Amino acid sequence: MKPLQAFRNQLGKLQRLAQPYFLPIEETSAFQFLLLIFALLAVVVGSTLLLLTFTILISGSVIPEIQNRFLPGVPERIYGIWNSPTGLIVIILMIIGLSCFLFFKQKLRNGRWVPWLMLGAILLLILVLNGINVGISFVARNVENALVGYDQSGFWNVVSIYAFCLFLALPIRAIQSYLVPRLGLLWREWLSKRMLKRYMNNRAYYVLNPNNEDVAEIDNPDQRISQDTASFTNTSLSVTVEILAALLTFFSFIIVLWTISAKLAIWLLFYSVLGTGLIIFASRRLVALNNTQLKLEADFRYGLVHIRDNAESIAFYRGEEQESKEAERRLGGAIKNYNKLIIWEALIYVIQKSYDYFSRFLPWLVIAPIYFAKEVDFGVFGQAFIAFSQVLGSVSYIVNNIDRLAAFSASISRLEGFQGKVEELERLTELPTNSIKENESSIILKKVDLILPQTERCLIKDLNLEVGRGQKVLVVGPSGCGKTSFLRMVSGLWEPASGIIERPNFTDLLFIPQKPYMLLGSLREQLCYPQDSIRFSNQHLTSVLEEVKLPELIKRYPDFDIKQDWPRLLSLGEQQRLAFARLLLNSPRFVVLDEATSALDVNTEKHLYELLEQREMAFVSVGHRPTLKEFHDTVLELDGNGGWQLTPATSYKFNLNSAF
Repeated sequence: MKPLQAFRNQLGKLQRLAQPYFLPIEETSAFQFLLLIFALLAVVVGSTLLLLTFTILISGSVIPEIQNRFLPGVPERIYGIWNSPTGLIVIILMIIGLSCFLFFKQKLRNGRWVPWLMLGAILLLILVLNGINVGISFVARNVENALVGYDQSGFWNVVSIYAFCLFLALPIRAIQSYLVPRLGLLWREWLSKRMLKRYMNNRAYYVLNPNNEDVAEIDNPDQRISQDTASFTNTSLSVTVEILAALLTFFSFIIVLWTISAKLAIWLLFYSVLGTGLIIFASRRLVALNNTQLKLEADFRYGLVHIRDNAESIAFYRGEEQESKEAERRLGGAIKNYNKLIIWEALIYVIQKSYDYFSRFLPWLVIAPIYFAKEVDFGVFGQAFIAFSQVLGSVSYIVNNIDRLAAFSASISRLEGFQGKVEELERLTELPTNSIKENESSIILKKVDLILPQTERCLIKDLNLEVGRGQKVLVVGPSGCGKTSFLRMVSGLWEPASGIIERPNFTDLLFIPQKPYMLLGSLREQLCYPQDSIRFSNQHLTSVLEEVKLPELIKRYPDFDIKQDWPRLLSLGEQQRLAFARLLLNSPRFVVLDEATSALDVNTEKHLYELLEQREMAFVSVGHRPTLKEFHDTVLELDGNGGWQLTPATSYKFNLNSAF
């Protein structure tokens, strides 16, 4: 991809990520967003001019000596602006800017006016600081002239003005340093909630987390929602504020520099353009390396989390050596890529320092001849250096921040890639599908084909099956024949390759896997999940636990609001009984059970299935035990090659060689 095209693509990604917080992207365009940015600048510049004028008028009428001592020449410049067309132009642009915001007021709903207000306050502070910095450059010039001329009274007078400038600048700088991260925090909260909502909707969290890491389009979505979102919002605001500050600094000091030496200003512009072009060319590789580093670091961290979550199983297997090798493999990938990153960053650093060191000679080379010709005073050297450094810093922003911008570009790509994928999933789920229909009274499969996702292997071919109210179907077959895949399709996680499935609403169908899901929460929340825990009383919860033969759990944890590491504390058998308690509390009409009693003894298994029968629930079970047959009406046998057979449970005989 050509550099210009890549830059435009990256700007498009940035716009899709950044604009929605300030303006709804569905109702507005990028042009309208940029229009409001310029309108905000016009409003801020106009407000700054009015504020400064008001301050001059008040100070001049109340304490005139303040202007004479601390603001020499400032009132004359302000009055000069108003006496020229500049003042009128600024006010007209300010009115147009306010009109733009009034025009878009319907779009600035849901609190979107808050970030604009905060951003305007930040820009106002930047403008005031730039004005103070320009004043300080003249202060520095007068200080050096006073020193050269041995003017003691003039020196202390200028120093007092400098102290006054610092007195004004420090609190303004402090407020700005608070507002920028505060706005970034509000933006992060909004963006994280937005992405989290999309991640949880339409089962995007399930689609984006395949078992095979090699085929995952979006790696480590958890990192993208948490770390990348925080990095993007903070860096976006910082970079935006810094670029705007650089532009304001450039226009403020280029005038000062031009009045000193037009030749110096021209050389500076040429030098900065040359240096920026060189650094951009040399740093293109940094973006790819930073992007790869983010992925590899996330993979390494996930591997360590995996060890923590499965510590007991690893300890039982004595699998420390194998786990260490895998963790070291992931670490090795991160280290290898980071080594390349260090080399490129070192190269960029050398270019940056060379650029910085040589730039210090330019003012001497240009100002010295006119000083020796006695065309300027000695103080011009100090003022020229200040103006030169300010303008150089503004036009060299890319050079000085290239590594940070490269990391920022990588975070944009990762975050926008995640956002684009979840939006694509949203669009796909909005498309009408003819394969899934709702049926309140039955689960019906008509001529259904099931193909394993991302493969061409057909597990089930042309299946016809109906599970009505109160009916029970047992699914059997050899390992790998597609029993769990069949349950996923029935539960709505997978769609059939062809055919039609009619199924109840998700509130009337509950799926229980072999290893039940244990959420991060209290015992009460474990039992009531996914319903609201306030719906059930302690007495109701106690009764249900006794029904599923978990009375000892009540004795161990009499407080239902206690929070523990439940997957670690409860055995698999206890977790399976707790899942049945959850099932009884939810009371669906249809249940899908994937070896949900595999860790229980035969008597407990029988008791739990009898509870389902007593509540007249229809269920589809996967199991290997021959004892399960007595709790079902029909047996669906799969062969794993597309074939299937329906047999009445009373006449079905288990083939142990195919069932296990």
